[in-house]
Amino acid sequence: MQLNHKLYLYSTLNNFRFLNKSYTAKIMSVVFLGTHIPLLTLIFSCVISNSYSRQMTIQILATTVFATLVGTAATLYALHHLLLPINLTSASLRDYLNNKTLPSLPTEFADEAGTLMADTSQALRKLNELIDYISNYDELTGLPNRELLEERIHQTISQSQDSQRMVAVMVLGIDDFTGMSHALEREQCNLLLRAVAQRLTSCVAQTDILAHLNADEFAIARQEIPSFESIIKLSQLLLATLNKPFLIQGNHIRLTASVGITINQPDSILDLDQLLQQAHIALYQAKQQGRSQYQFYSPDINTQLQQRLALENELHGALERKEIVVYYQPIINLQTGKMTAVEALVRWQHPIRGLISPTEFIPIAEANGLIEKIGEWVLRTACIQNRAWQLAGLPPMRMSVNLSARQFEQANLVELIHQIMQESGLQPSYLELEVTESFLMTDINHSTKILKQLRELGVWLALDDFGTGYSSLNYLKRFPVNMLKIDRSFVQDIASNPDSAAVTDAIIALAKSLQLKITAEGIEDQQQRHYLQQRGCHEGQGYYFGVPVPAEKITELLQQKQAMGYAPPLANVA
Repeated sequence: MQLNHKLYLYSTLNNFRFLNKSYTAKIMSVVFLGTHIPLLTLIFSCVISNSYSRQMTIQILATTVFATLVGTAATLYALHHLLLPINLTSASLRDYLNNKTLPSLPTEFADEAGTLMADTSQALRKLNELIDYISNYDELTGLPNRELLEERIHQTISQSQDSQRMVAVMVLGIDDFTGMSHALEREQCNLLLRAVAQRLTSCVAQTDILAHLNADEFAIARQEIPSFESIIKLSQLLLATLNKPFLIQGNHIRLTASVGITINQPDSILDLDQLLQQAHIALYQAKQQGRSQYQFYSPDINTQLQQRLALENELHGALERKEIVVYYQPIINLQTGKMTAVEALVRWQHPIRGLISPTEFIPIAEANGLIEKIGEWVLRTACIQNRAWQLAGLPPMRMSVNLSARQFEQANLVELIHQIMQESGLQPSYLELEVTESFLMTDINHSTKILKQLRELGVWLALDDFGTGYSSLNYLKRFPVNMLKIDRSFVQDIASNPDSAAVTDAIIALAKSLQLKITAEGIEDQQQRHYLQQRGCHEGQGYYFGVPVPAEKITELLQQKQAMGYAPPLANVA
C-alpha cells in the first residue's frame, strides 16, 4: 500500500491516453511543463504590467521564448539519453521473454541505473541457468534427462569425422520396482533412487552419458566402443554394483536390475528414439530371463514382445469372462503317504489358445497390476472350495495359496484375509499362505509386522522357494513362519548333484532346529521321494504324486480315499 501511494504521480499521468504507453513520454511531459512555467509566468507578468513599453515587452518575451525552447530541447535530449539504461533494461527483458536471448547490458556503473542494468543481467543469466537445468536435468537424481541425452549424443556424432562410429545405448531397469515402491515410503524410495544414480555414476566413464529416463529406468550411452566385450563388462559391472545392499535410513535394502543393450549400425542415421525402443525390448527380454540379467537386442525379441503385448490385452477382462480357473495339486505326507494339503494354482483357460501356463501370464499380471485382483479371486475361490469339501464330509486338509508381492503390500491384506475367512466359513488353521524370501527382504520390519498379524489370525505361513534367495538365518528367525518349502531346483537333481543334496540336507536340518515343517517341491520320481523321506522331510509335492487338476478331480480322489480308508496312488490323477 505504501509503495502504491508513492506512485501517485506515475498513476495520475498514466490516466492520460497519450502518456500511458511510454515512460519516456511521461518524463518528457513533466520536464516540458517544468521548463515552461517560468516562461508562462513572465508572459502573465508582462500582460498585467505597464512597466515596459510594447516593443520592450515583445523583445523580452521573444528572447525568453527562444532561451526556454533551447533549454527545453537540451534538457529533453539529455533526459532521453539518461533514460536509455531503463529503456535498454526493459527491451532486454522483453527480448528474453519473447526470444530467450540473454542481455548484454553494461555492468561497470555503480549508480542506481547501473545497478539496475547489472542486476537485471545477472538475474536473467541465473534464471536462464535454472530453466536450462529444470529442462535438461532430472530433479530427483540430478542426472541428464532424455532430452539432454539425445542432444549430447547428436552433438557428439555431428562433431565426429568418423562415419563408421558406433554408439551403444543401454537401458537399465530396476527389477520389480513397482512392488518395491509400494513397500517403501516415498522419501525412502527417493533416497534409494538417488543412491542408485550415484552408484551408476561411479561405474561409467567420463565419455559415457548417463541419464534418468523415468522412475525405475536409467539410460547409458557409450560413444567409445573398443570391443563388444567392453559393453558386456560394463553391463556386468553395473549389475554387480547394484546387487550390493543399500543402507537407507538405517534399513538394508537389496535390489537387482536388468539391462537391455542395442548398438547402432555404421553409416545409419542415429535415431535415439529407435535405439531406446530397441534397448527397452532387450530389457524386457532380460527381465523375462530372471533377475540381474543383460540382453542384446535382436529382431526375434521384437516379435516376442508383440506376442506378449497381445497376450496382455487379452488378459484384461479374462477374470470377468470366467477364463481364469483354479487347479489344485496334492501335497503328500512323505512318511504316511496321505494327502495332507493341496496347493491352489491359477490357470488361464483361453478360448482359442487353450490352457495357458501361469509362467506366461502371471509376470504380465504382476507388471500391469492385475495380479491383485486375480490373487484375491484365487484366495477366495480356494477357501470356498476347501470349505465345500469339508461340508461334503471329506477329510479336512490345508489349502495352500501363494501371495504375490503386490498382494503382500496391500494395506488391507490382513483385513481382507479375515473377511474371506468369515465369508467362506473356513477355519484359519486350514489355510496356508506361501510367501517368498525376495519380497519379504524389501522391507524387513514391515514384512515381519504383516507376518505376525497373519499368524495371529491363525493361518499357516510357508516360506516358498527357500534356498534360492537370501536365506539369512538372522532374518529367518524374525519371520514367524510355520514351514519352509525346498525349491524344485534342488530337488530335481538331488540324487546326482552333491551340491543340491548338501543344500537340501542343510535346509532340512535348519528347519528341524527351528521346529519348522518342511515341504519339498518338484518331486518327480521314487528316488527323490525316498531321499527326502530318509532325511526327515515332512511333506512332498510334484508330478510323482499328482499334477495340478480341477477341483472335481480332487473331489473324486478324496471320495475314493475316504471309501478305501487309505491314500490311493496319486501319480495318475489327471
